[in-house]
Amino acid sequence: MNVKKIHWLGVGLSSPPGILYLSNKGYKLEVWNRTPEKASRLLSNKIKVRKLDLNDLRNELNTNDLIVSMLPASNHIEIAKIAVQKKCHLLTSSYYDVKYEEFHNQFIENKNIFMCETGLDPGMDHLLAHKIINDFKIDSRNKIVSSIKFKSMCGGFPLISNEFKYKFSWSPIGVLKALKTPAKYIKDFKKETSPKPYQSTSNIDFLDEEFEIYPNRNSFPYLKEYKLNEYDSVIESFERGTIRLKGWTKAWEQIFKKIDENSDFEELSSQLWEKNQYSINERDRVLLYVNLIAKDRNQKIIFDKTMYIDESRNIQNSSMAQCVSYTVASTIERIMNTDLLIGIHRIFHDNENVSSILNNLEELGISIKEL
Repeated sequence: MNVKKIHWLGVGLSSPPGILYLSNKGYKLEVWNRTPEKASRLLSNKIKVRKLDLNDLRNELNTNDLIVSMLPASNHIEIAKIAVQKKCHLLTSSYYDVKYEEFHNQFIENKNIFMCETGLDPGMDHLLAHKIINDFKIDSRNKIVSSIKFKSMCGGFPLISNEFKYKFSWSPIGVLKALKTPAKYIKDFKKETSPKPYQSTSNIDFLDEEFEIYPNRNSFPYLKEYKLNEYDSVIESFERGTIRLKGWTKAWEQIFKKIDENSDFEELSSQLWEKNQYSINERDRVLLYVNLIAKDRNQKIIFDKTMYIDESRNIQNSSMAQCVSYTVASTIERIMNTDLLIGIHRIFHDNENVSSILNNLEELGISIKEL
């Protein structure tokens, strides 16, 4: 893509590693934030930050500039309208929204790309899913597959467990809203819906540790996204979800009660943020794993592979921030080196770009492992 300048909007706690990476690589970068002073501190005063005003942004945009929106997802429609108007590319780490469909043809007409789901989860999970599913299709060639179990789980939590079994890297409002969003997944060859995901929590053992997991959002569109829809009739289970520390369900009983009572999320979020932030010298941990198991008609396992990351950092340069924004930054580099995609897409799924992003993450210290 003929990208002239990158405009990064929003410098929350998940953004600094990616911004500094792009700056150090010499890309022409403009950083915007509603509170420039706060953003400058997060960036160690190494990069000038402009006050985010959408009219000023419009005036600064040129054709084929790339807008990176790390603003709340509720802002992305307005940013997409600006991108279309100014014929710019757009990237976010947030989930795809069906409301984006109205812009699809306009991005195509402008020969621009709007790419979303480019962070950790969603984002890096898609890359690992692509690698595993590609390997499965190669290994199962000329074999009759009778069942497929697919699971993709991701979570961030303190390295050393606390009484609440969780701490917040940023505002708790997103976590609370996700817990109230119905989860859709496949279990025992049937489509299931959990009105409140925490009502479907189960226990797992992973690498000799015990965790709790629950389904997250709507998994169904990813059957097509991952090119598994050709196996529709043999999908025994298909679930994307969240990992929590063992004991999380019990520790959060009062939170679930408040969600059930439709309590004010803004007030609850403020209370949780005040009581459950990371301390300055604490370490966070990110665990993401993707697993696919396939059996033949004799119930013999013909494929079983897991890819995962398990990272811990000091909270001042947290593993969550690195995993999110390094994936965003690595995706930006791939966008700048491809002319094949226009329109609206989730993160790359072709072998070349997937491998390139994962290799770059390895070079940046995020280790992708395999079982």
